[in-house]
Amino acid sequence: MSLGLDRIEALMAELGHPERTLRGALVAGTNGKGSVIAMVRAVLNASGVRVGTMPKPHLVSYRERIAIDGSPLEPQQFADAVAAVLPAVDDVAARLGPATEFEALTAAAIGELARQRIDLAVVEVGMGGRLDATNVLDLGVAVVTNVQHDHERYLGTTLAAIGGEKAAIVKRGDLAVTGASGRGLRPIVDRCDSLRVPLRRAGSRQPYRATLRSSGWDGIVVDAATPGRQLRDLQIGLLGGHQAANAGVALATIEALAEDAVRRGAPLAITDAAIRSGMGQARWPGRLELVESGRFGRVLLDGAHNPAGATALASALAELGVDRPALVFGAMRGKRVSAVLRALAPLRPRLIFTAVSDPHAHRPHDLLARWKRIGRGGEAVTEPADALRRAAELREAPGDPVIVAGSLYLVGALRGLLLGEQP
Repeated sequence: MSLGLDRIEALMAELGHPERTLRGALVAGTNGKGSVIAMVRAVLNASGVRVGTMPKPHLVSYRERIAIDGSPLEPQQFADAVAAVLPAVDDVAARLGPATEFEALTAAAIGELARQRIDLAVVEVGMGGRLDATNVLDLGVAVVTNVQHDHERYLGTTLAAIGGEKAAIVKRGDLAVTGASGRGLRPIVDRCDSLRVPLRRAGSRQPYRATLRSSGWDGIVVDAATPGRQLRDLQIGLLGGHQAANAGVALATIEALAEDAVRRGAPLAITDAAIRSGMGQARWPGRLELVESGRFGRVLLDGAHNPAGATALASALAELGVDRPALVFGAMRGKRVSAVLRALAPLRPRLIFTAVSDPHAHRPHDLLARWKRIGRGGEAVTEPADALRRAAELREAPGDPVIVAGSLYLVGALRGLLLGEQP
């Protein structure tokens, strides 16, 4: 990892500035980025809009990093997109040092989305915002879903510092959206004020809001409101009551995109029917994703890798009536593992600790030792597939879901196994 914009800006110049041809939304935030993008993309697709996204990290295949209308590029398309930027990568390396893998992938994705002539790009920030490679983009709409503690080694130890890093994606002339509150909100407000950027706020008692009515295995139902719409009994295809907050941010983003389109002289028609259709069809792989497997039964995959994400997972499982679940857990170094485990402890989980094949992964027995200071029981199993098999054995009833959480790398490895997808 090597943060900074010098290399990505040089790459864009070498490639003829493909980033300048894209419009849409750049989405930062501690949690909820992927969910917000999934909802926004689904509504835009239901409105006949062709949307390019750059999901990160990928779960199974690198091809997931460049997607059109939710579908990853075909292998040859992806290979061609990467090959197209490699000469520029070499040229920039000679002057500024080698580009990171993330910078090269970002350049390849931007170049391919520009070549595909998509209508809108809805792009997830990798980490933070100010020095993230995606911040080379100025898409017209800047979104900060929320501000919580994560990546503190790079972003700072206070919510104000972390919020300041994320707020830096807002650029002069943008429209901004946020669901942040508390100390993380102030830097976003200050940034928007200093640049005279209109800010749409989402959340309880805010102009854009979604109030949870019910939560089940088919998703959630909310009553949603914007300054110009009332959407009662809005069905959302994502699991977990916390998605109500993300829905408010998504609705604000959709209306900001529509306003930006009018400013550019290309009006974007978003009907209530399209919102209902898109929200109902929204899916986000690896985030509270229920997978039916013949070998292992029902498996719920969720990349809850920070305390806020783990709290959302625990709340969602409680809403769904899941108690004492068999839970496969892995984590990467640099994460607040003990805080994540404390957030999961009220579920009284039957924990099976494991690790992906990566030198930055915590060893299963080290995770088990941490857990023993917090809760009871637990096992350490070296191989993720064996851990999943053991968790299936520990279920109280055959229909109970096995939970996989703690690391998107672990979620990706087991998702590939469950669905038969090749890395």
